Amino acid sequence: MRWLIGIGINAILFIALAGYFENSFYIEDFGAALAASFILAILNMLVRPILIILTLPITFVTLGAFLLVINALTLLLTDELVGSSFEIDGFWMAFFIALIMSIVNVILQKTVFSRKKEND
Repeated sequence: MRWLIGIGINAILFIALAGYFENSFYIEDFGAALAASFILAILNMLVRPILIILTLPITFVTLGAFLLVINALTLLLTDELVGSSFEIDGFWMAFFIALIMSIVNVILQKTVFSRKKEND
């Protein structure tokens, strides 16, 4: 259930970011945002761990900051897989979106999901 909530939150975040960065980040509609969020979740489960293992030395040297580059590359791969209904204009825009999504997801993890665990 938490996984599906995460997909929904990322889809809403995609829509919000596309509205804010309309010249360099495009999403056709909410269905495309859900599809992109689902594909991103699958890539994060399958491809991201392999990339992390392959780039472990540089991730270690940069104290984990290279993980943002991996997140940006995963977003660009999502862009390629979804097609024309989800477009990111270059690596640096993907990097910036990955940074914003990481910050928002950490905040949500620390506030919403940790309170839910305390109430259970």
